[in-house]
Amino acid sequence: MFKQRELIYSPIRNKMKKADNQSDTKINKEEVLADFRLANLSRNLSIIGRREVLSGKAKFGIFGDGKEIIQIALAKQFRNGDWRSGYYRDQTWMMAMGLYDSLQFFHQLYGNTDRELNPGNAGRVFNNHFSVPNINPDGSWKDLTKQKNSSSDISPTAGQMPRLLGLAYASKLFRQNKELHKYTTLSLKGDEGCFRFNRRCQYIRRPFLGDHECCRSTAGSNGYFGLR
Repeated sequence: MFKQRELIYSPIRNKMKKADNQSDTKINKEEVLADFRLANLSRNLSIIGRREVLSGKAKFGIFGDGKEIIQIALAKQFRNGDWRSGYYRDQTWMMAMGLYDSLQFFHQLYGNTDRELNPGNAGRVFNNHFSVPNINPDGSWKDLTKQKNSSSDISPTAGQMPRLLGLAYASKLFRQNKELHKYTTLSLKGDEGCFRFNRRCQYIRRPFLGDHECCRSTAGSNGYFGLR
């Protein structure tokens, strides 16, 4: 079993080590402090949100405490055109990408139906379920290659992996079918990643980053399965 696991992960480790050796990125003090403030803010939002739910002031809540640092790291690898396919617990990830903030957290917590104040869902989904609009008010497509995308979270557990793999398969079709290359606002010719956070830290049979499941339609030149 150990040898089999090594065969699965050793190419990925080698790729990551090579990338680390080539990296000349310097640690930025301001960025580290900003990441710390965000992690601390997210942790306190989780604590307050849980208190509001258990005291009956809010309807429901599953929060992302304990996941802050790995989600900030993942957000730094998330590019325009990529897709998040999540299931609760991802407020740090969304805030780190600039797609969510602490005020929206409370508007969502209390089910505010004002789309201006609660733009991700207008009170129509569970708390800590997220989405990013992919159409304009007039019904036309947004340019999905110039924004960070999040498919709308769904509650059924059995729907998580089909949705994740469906997005990755769509990316594969855009890469392989040259007739689709003309739709330049929908895909980067298949060069985008799809990410899902797994709530349990465990070994999984898919390439992984921490306890995030990462599904990419191809192992491109920039990394394996969404790792960049």
